[in-house]
Amino acid sequence: MRNPIIVALDLPSAEQALQLAEQVAPAVGAFKIGKELFVSAGPDIVKRIRATGASVFLDLKFHDIPNTVAQAVAAAVRLDVQMLTIHTSGGSAMMRAAEKSALATAKALGQPAPLVLGVTVLTSLDSDALTEIGCQPNVGHQVERLATLAVKAGLRGLVCSPLEIADLREILPAEIQLVTPGIRTGAEKADDQKRTLSPREAIQAGARWLVIGRPIYAAENPRQAAEKILASIY
Repeated sequence: MRNPIIVALDLPSAEQALQLAEQVAPAVGAFKIGKELFVSAGPDIVKRIRATGASVFLDLKFHDIPNTVAQAVAAAVRLDVQMLTIHTSGGSAMMRAAEKSALATAKALGQPAPLVLGVTVLTSLDSDALTEIGCQPNVGHQVERLATLAVKAGLRGLVCSPLEIADLREILPAEIQLVTPGIRTGAEKADDQKRTLSPREAIQAGARWLVIGRPIYAAENPRQAAEKILASIY
């Protein structure tokens, strides 16, 4: 049974992140290191998590000119991460440069290339927010447009809301991996995620990976919470 749970280490210090990682590692598939932890602890936190044998999803959402993104991706590959994110709104040239850099750098190092994931529409955005920034207000249409662009640019995976998974599975090649944040068990209080599903619903819709943060790291017993979520999926 493949474990699809990626625990978001959305914590302010390396010590807290490592403590949580050690506690829940047997019950999850990987760990996500995002902006807060990376800025606080630096690249060393990636090395320390990798040293435990765990896979790392580096979620920094690169978005810049193609050459800058390519160099950032190469640096991430040298840290030996298994997944990383870029914004699809950076355009085709930027996405092609990112994927090419990931493949070339990994080949030079003799290691597997990480999965470069295109972020479509952030799960905190709804139709009103899209209208505010000048995009078409239909979230689903915007996601599909960016997802199609990403696949044409050569990306092998995408980050999307649970509510767009089924529609994307209808239009994208089967081998495209979908990584899904916005996962909630139903026991949490409302927060900034607008488009959510339960873990089981997301997997049934076609997600390959589930990024889960607060339902695990904010639980009284994170290991137990992770085990309960995994049991609910299969």
